[in-house]
Order: sequence, then structure tokens, then C-alpha cells
Amino acid sequence: MEKILISSCFLGHKVRYDGGDNLLVNATLKRWQAAERLVVICPELAGGLSTPRPPAEIQLSNENIIVKTNSGEDVTPAFELGAQRALSLCHAHGVRYALLKESSPSCGSSSIYNGEFSQHKVPGQGITTALLRANGIKVFSEKNLLSLIAELS
Repeated sequence: MEKILISSCFLGHKVRYDGGDNLLVNATLKRWQAAERLVVICPELAGGLSTPRPPAEIQLSNENIIVKTNSGEDVTPAFELGAQRALSLCHAHGVRYALLKESSPSCGSSSIYNGEFSQHKVPGQGITTALLRANGIKVFSEKNLLSLIAELS
């Protein structure tokens, strides 16, 4: 049975930076959860950040990718550690597919915020998504959940 890495916020866990969740209600997800197919993670918490926490966005600095909070604190190491822990979970469970939160600096798969804390999104991917993809794991978001379901059917 194919396991799927999933952002814990989709399951109603209060792990967002603002203490909220991104509950995703879907019959197939409920079946997968009941069948214990879901491997759950919040990469930001796995990297040592707390809830709530200051909002963070990816920024480019001298062609390096860094993640900073809205007060300018560099939290890149926590994001990188969370990504490594997500990859380790994938390896431990034979995961080849992930369902991660779009636009997150960790989990975004096609868009992220522009790094200026202006609520504008740009094409891009989060730190965890980039690492998982570099290791052959297919990453989906809530925006293309139906494609993931079709691929696993």
C-alpha cells in the first residue's frame, strides 16, 4: 500500500504560523487516513519552530535562498532541518508522493510568497518541496489533489 507524506495542517492540526490549520475535507483523504496510508509532518515544527511563530517568506540574497521572518530573523536552518526530517520520513516509509500546503515557504509546490510580506505570490517552491523533488518524490498541493488521487487509483 502506497504511503503519502501529508502536511499536518491539512488534517486539522493547529500548526500554521498563526496557530490555525488548513483542514482539507476530502473523502479519499479520510479513507487514506483510516487505512494508515498518511505519514504526517509539519516541516516547520519538525525543524524546531513553534506555533504560533512570526510569518516567514523565502528571499533571494546573492543567489542564495534564505527564509526570513517579517522582523528579519533568518530561520533558514530550521526550514532546512524540517525538510531533511521530511525526507527522512519519506525514506523510512517508502514514500514516493507528498501532499503539501501550497504557497508555504516549506511546502509550496508551484507558488510561494514573494519575500516582501506584501501578500503577493510568485512562481516557486518551498524548501521541503525542493528537497523532496530533488530526491524523486512527487509533490502535490491542495490545488491538484485530484491529480494525486487519480495517480494513486
